[in-house]
Formats: sequence, structure tokens, C-alpha cells
Amino acid sequence: MGYLVTVATCSLNQWVLDWEGNLGRIIESIHQAKAAGARLRVGPELEICGYSSLDHFHELDVYVHSLEMLRILLLDQSTHGILLDVGLPILHRNLRYNCRVICLDGKILLIRPKMWLANDGNYREMRHFTPWMRPRETELFHLPKMLAEVQGETHVLFGDAVISTPETAFGAETCEELFTPKAPHIDMALDGVEIITNSSGSHFTLRKLDTRLQLIMEATRKSGGIYLYANQQGCDGERLYFDGCAMIIVNGDIVAQGSQFSLNDVEVVTATVDLGEVRSYRSSISRGLQAATSGAIYQRIQTPFELSPEDDDTDIAKRPTLPIQPRYHSVEEEIALCGGCYLWDYLRRSGTAGYLVPLSGGIDSCATATIVYSMCRIVMEAVEEGNTQVIEDVKRIAKYGDEGVLPKSPQELCNQVFTTIYMGMKKQSSHETRQRAKDLSAAIGSYHVNLDIDDIYEAQKKLVVDTVGFDPKFRVEGGTNQENLTLQCLQARIRMVTAYEFGQILPTARNRPGGGSLLVLGSANVGEGLRGYLTKYDCSSADINPIGSIDKTDLKRFIAWAETHFDLPCLHGFLTAVPTAELEPITQDYVQSDEADQGMTYQELTIFGRLRKLNKLGPFAMFQRLVHDWSIDRERAPNGDAPYYTPAQVAEKVKKFFHFYAINRHKMTTLTPALHCNDYSPDDNRFDLRPFLYPPFWKSWSFKRIDQELEKIEKKRASKKA
Repeated sequence: MGYLVTVATCSLNQWVLDWEGNLGRIIESIHQAKAAGARLRVGPELEICGYSSLDHFHELDVYVHSLEMLRILLLDQSTHGILLDVGLPILHRNLRYNCRVICLDGKILLIRPKMWLANDGNYREMRHFTPWMRPRETELFHLPKMLAEVQGETHVLFGDAVISTPETAFGAETCEELFTPKAPHIDMALDGVEIITNSSGSHFTLRKLDTRLQLIMEATRKSGGIYLYANQQGCDGERLYFDGCAMIIVNGDIVAQGSQFSLNDVEVVTATVDLGEVRSYRSSISRGLQAATSGAIYQRIQTPFELSPEDDDTDIAKRPTLPIQPRYHSVEEEIALCGGCYLWDYLRRSGTAGYLVPLSGGIDSCATATIVYSMCRIVMEAVEEGNTQVIEDVKRIAKYGDEGVLPKSPQELCNQVFTTIYMGMKKQSSHETRQRAKDLSAAIGSYHVNLDIDDIYEAQKKLVVDTVGFDPKFRVEGGTNQENLTLQCLQARIRMVTAYEFGQILPTARNRPGGGSLLVLGSANVGEGLRGYLTKYDCSSADINPIGSIDKTDLKRFIAWAETHFDLPCLHGFLTAVPTAELEPITQDYVQSDEADQGMTYQELTIFGRLRKLNKLGPFAMFQRLVHDWSIDRERAPNGDAPYYTPAQVAEKVKKFFHFYAINRHKMTTLTPALHCNDYSPDDNRFDLRPFLYPPFWKSWSFKRIDQELEKIEKKRASKKA
């Protein structure tokens, strides 16, 4: 009997509750796997219903429809002749489980429920499912009538078991289980399981792929084995982008890796693996002793189906797939590709006519517009490659030219699906920002609107004057801080209303076939959301914000990269410009500056954000950390970029951050849903759940403890100097 086995994993662009669409993509992946000669196929987590079904998992319809789709799959003879590992939710004894169904030739071999549920960050699986808490145990699952008729039996095994074929054994683990300290694959490997499948719903964050790859490779590096990783890819209806990267690993080496970002709805990755290599790798005495004494014995479900038919022995063209180096994208590429792919999925599935971005001439709205242009570039590449689904979507959305004619460049597509609008004020807006917006629009091909909102602003301001007899003034004109804020917020909110007005009417005004409306994109970066440096219900209020969890530093890196890689020399002006909201009148002696208004730099905001969320530090603990990290007394690194501050300055910075965070926390409850790209996002709706009415931090015990600690530090510094 031979040792060569061809296996397949995949990335699928599923959509929540798109029952027939999801099933179609599953079946297509099976067809592609069979065409490549694979004898085992694994798909993403909860692939039948879509991972992000969230509280729909409480609805019985989801479980009924999932089983109905499974029945169709089992009856489809084109999916026979290959072992299938399929994901769906199952109701068993009134408990809801996140399951893998292992089936072959229209029959269910095993239902394997997830044991360790993801319940951190964006994940809420414990809200919807019950974990299977009995390792290596099984019981009988009573099949509903519609499946019992197909199965020819009333019951199948349900629980933690593995499948045994004539030449090997394979077992399944699901997503989060890989990341746990005692992952199921450890005991499976010690019990002789040679092939392990992992079905994931793992979402993208910047710089995450390296961590994921290390964990997946480590799964078989110590104890040997073949590991098949499947993942969802695309936007399935939430603010998360699932970044695919299906892969196959043998003894810690990657032998096949799929794309991380793609517009392909179905991407199948296959490899031919050698079971003999696993057995040789596992020959060490220490591993054998641990396996012999582990006590982790799995029930094996027998099937006569061969993963390595004897006929393959005489096929001398068949050989093991050789190891490859893992592929990574730079941060700049991740922003361009993730943002572009997500926006295309959102656009094509929302049924709207395109996007609109208010351009301010600053780097944030510039980054949003450049991400939309990246979307157009990705789409046109897919069109040139003959991607039939993308071509169909472009024809439906862009409605470009005569019937059947497609755009010939990203700029042509951009002009049909993307509008930029500059909403200036004669006193506040500079010629430079207006020109930068115009130049960017011309470079990327967007339909551009250039207007001033002075008349609307004056009319709205006059309402206050006529009603209460008070004429508010800007600070540079002698007004109070409250007057200054009122007039700034007035302009900002007028821009939001104007953006939505034009988004509603422009497709009709441009005589676009079918009319429709444009989705408005926001451009507040993660630091501004965290600090609350935005007007509630201004242009930060939008339908989707592609950069809402990306910091200023990464956005600048992305724009610098795009200047070269997208051939957009006009982006250089955005990089060198001082960030400004342009909400106050420009005078000879004063130009508004974002960092001056915030009282901290964007670099400092990033540090505060990471320490608050990732390191879980409150005000006192953050001061204790930063007083060392930012110490003016520390040795100066040759290329160090961390700030240098006295302890008193550090204390002031930390207090200022938490003060503004607390008083502006209410703004985060209305933040536009942002594409999730960073693990310190302040997104209140899903990711960062905190109160929005805080006691005054200036009077808090935490701040008093900072003062006490500062006093001790200053005394010690003084004694050293003496």
C-alpha cells in the first residue's frame, strides 16, 4: 500500500445566511479538489451558514436550514468519492454546537463539536454555542427525518473521535482550539493520528499572519504530522475581513499556501503528502515514550475508503509536494489589499451604486480614497485574469458604456463607482488642501465635486443670532472656547449632511442607469477615535470607515508606499502637510494643527492605545510603565524613536489622555463601523466594551496614586543629583 496522499483545503468567500450561495461555493470547492486528485477536502468554520451569523445562531431557522443544505450536499453525487469535512451549527439535546460533519459518499461518519470556543476580542462564540466538554468521548446524535432518510439510519456518532482509513487516521480541530495551550492536535498526534484538519473563521489584523503561521507550523514541528488549515476569505457581512491563506503543512514545513487577499470566491489549495515522512519524523524515543504513556486514546471510526489507493503506486508522475517559504505581505500591502478586497465585497453585496468620500486635503481622507483606488486596481486585475464573478459584478455595478463593455483601467472604473467631494470654507480652507484634493481625484479618476458650504454655515449660524441674540465668534476673533467649538462643530456637521445629500442624488444626477445611492466612507483614524478628536455626527459618521482602526503612522507608511507602487506622485504633498482640521479661520499668525489641539502626538496616541487595550493598563499602571519607557534619564539609543520626558511630563501626558478619553467616550458609541485592522481599536459596538459615562478622572484615585508615585520618583531623582 502506498504512502502518497493528495489532500485539499480551501478558502471560501461565504456570506451570512446566503444559504444557496454558500452551498454552491462549497460544492465548487469539492469539484476543484476532486479534479486535482484529492481524497480529503476540508472547508472553513461554519461554512454552510457563514461564520458571522452572530445572534442569528439563537434562531432555530439557522439550524434547520443548515441541515437542509447538508442534505442537498449529501444527495449530490458529484461530491461523492472524497472524504469531506464540512462546517455548520447543530442543535443536539437542546444545546447549540459549532460542528464539523465528516461525511463520505452521501453518508455521515461523525459529527465533531468544537471543544474550545473563541470568546475574546471580536469573537462571541460562548454567547451562541456550548462547548463539548468531554474530550475523547462520543454519544449518539438522533438524525432528523430528512437526514435519516439519506443516511439509512436514525443515529450517528457525535463527539470527539477520529476517522480511520486503511492506511492512516485523521482528526479535526476547529480554529481557536489550535491557539490553546493544550490543543487537541497534541493528543491526537500522540495517539497516532497523522492528518489533522483545522477549519477556521480567523479574521485579519495587521501583522497577524506571522503569528498564525508560527502556530500552525508549530502544530506539527514537535510531533510531526500533516496539517490542513482552511479559512474563510472576504467580508461575510460584518466589519471583519477574513484573510484566507489556506495552507498545508508537513512536519512543520509549508508545502502549499493560498492567497491571503483575493476576489476569488473559491480558492482550493492541494498538495501530495507522504505518510512515510510523518512516520519517520515521529521515530524519536522520547516522543514514543510520551505516546505510549499518554492515555489519550481516541475512538476510531473505520471506513474502507482509501486515501492512497494502491493504483497510485504505479503512477510514477505522482510525488510529494516540496516545501516552500511562507509568503508575507508588508503592512503597506496589507492595508491596500485588505481594504480593497473588503470594500469590493461590501459594495457588490450591498446593492448600492458606489462610494463617496469627503476629501479634506489631509492624509486620512486621502488614505481612504487611495484604498478605494486600490480596490479598483484589484478588480481590474481580476477582470484581466477572466474572473467571471468579478466581471459579472463590474457589469452590474459600474454599468459602464454600452452593454457588455468593461472599463479598461482602474481610473475608468473609479470614475463610475467613486465620488470625491471637497467641501470648503472661504476663510478656513486653504488653497493647498483644495488643490491636493483636486489633484488626487484627477490621478485616481474619481468623479469630483468641489464646493463651498459658506452659505449653509452662515444661515445656520444666523439661526442662533436671530433666536437668542448672541453672535458666536472663533477664538482667533476673541470668542470663548465654547463659541469656538460650537462654530467648528457646526461646519463639521454641515459637511456630514452635505455628503449624504450628494451620496443620495449623484447617481441620478449623473444619469447612471438604475440610479441608486452611494455609500459614504468615513476617514477618522484609530487615534482620533480613541482620543475623541472628532465631532459627533460629522464626516466621521458614515456607512463604513476603512481606516477606523489604523493609526496615523501606518497610514503614512501606506501613502508613501502607494506614491511609488500606484504611481501617484501627488500623494507626496499629503505626506509633508501638517495635519489640520481647517475648522478655524486661517490668519497670518495661526493655522490650526491636529496635534496641537490634541495635546499629544499621533505616535503617543498609538502607544496609549496599545497599552490601554493590549497591555490592559489603567492610568496608574500606564504611568508606571511609561515613566520608564519615556524616561529622560534613560540611556539614549542611537536610533531610538521613543519620546524623552521628565516624570512630571509623563504624568501630565497620561492624565491628559485618560481625561480626554473619559469625556469623549460617548462619541465612541456612535463611531462608524470600521474595518477591523488593529487589536487596540476603540470600536464600542463590538470590540471594546466599556462605560461611556465616567467619574471625573482629575479627581480619581488613580490620578492621586500617580501624584504619589511621582513624588517618590522626584525625591529619588533629587537625591541622586545631590
